[in-house]
Amino acid sequence: MRCLVIGHITHDIIVKGSERIERVGGGAYYSSLALSKFCEVVVLTKVGEKFPISWLNELEEHGISVIIIPSKNSTTYELKYINENRRTLRLLSKAEPFSPEEIPEGKFDMILLNPVANEIPPEVVHKFKEEWLAIDIQGFIREVKNESIRLKDIDGSFLSKVKILHADVNEFKHLNNIDPKKVDVLLVSNGPESGIAYHEGQKYLYKPIKKDVKESTGAGDVFLAAFSYFYKTLPFIPALKSANAFTAMFLERRNFDFSLNEVSENAKFVEVEKVDSEK
Repeated sequence: MRCLVIGHITHDIIVKGSERIERVGGGAYYSSLALSKFCEVVVLTKVGEKFPISWLNELEEHGISVIIIPSKNSTTYELKYINENRRTLRLLSKAEPFSPEEIPEGKFDMILLNPVANEIPPEVVHKFKEEWLAIDIQGFIREVKNESIRLKDIDGSFLSKVKILHADVNEFKHLNNIDPKKVDVLLVSNGPESGIAYHEGQKYLYKPIKKDVKESTGAGDVFLAAFSYFYKTLPFIPALKSANAFTAMFLERRNFDFSLNEVSENAKFVEVEKVDSEK
């Protein structure tokens, strides 16, 4: 299986109390690492010339092909953690957006768009509408004011008819004109709490496995990537359970050094309930 991931790989500055760590991040980073367990991954990104090459080498060490389009700046975020699941974001610099002409040609079994700073225009979404397309909305609804990130309302009609769409519960409130019946799967996650999933318009509640988690960075990106793969190979409910188990194990260990047999065992403990769509 061949998978394409598009989005800015970021320079992240993590602040937890008096601790300050600089490392690689971004939705495309976490999604591509998760998918590398399942398929041949190509990631398209933009970074500046000062971006540490060792961070990109890490992806290549996992068998990921990295296509770099040079940019004047890299996308750099400061993530200040309030607790394990709450944080504030500041955008310190931003790489240039993608254009449809920069998208690589070739046959891909899956395309995952995971923007973090409005770098993917709607034209790129339309380019892949006939493909197996998975999208995270986080980078579409962010706006910057004095470096601080806030969420803005957008018309989500351009996201209709994609295969898989993911948002967290707070992001989803800012997505207007999106009908769950016009997306094959709509995932609305809520951190460690129960989330909502729509499959062909039918509503489900799912309850993630409780794990000892010190940091939640990358959770939604891994969840979307894992679900996208499992849904291509499994029915909806087993795919949803497997993606939750996969994400929980990543959050607990902060790596992907676990087997799919372990994922299958943990998936048994994920609860999924079909509910009245009107509720």
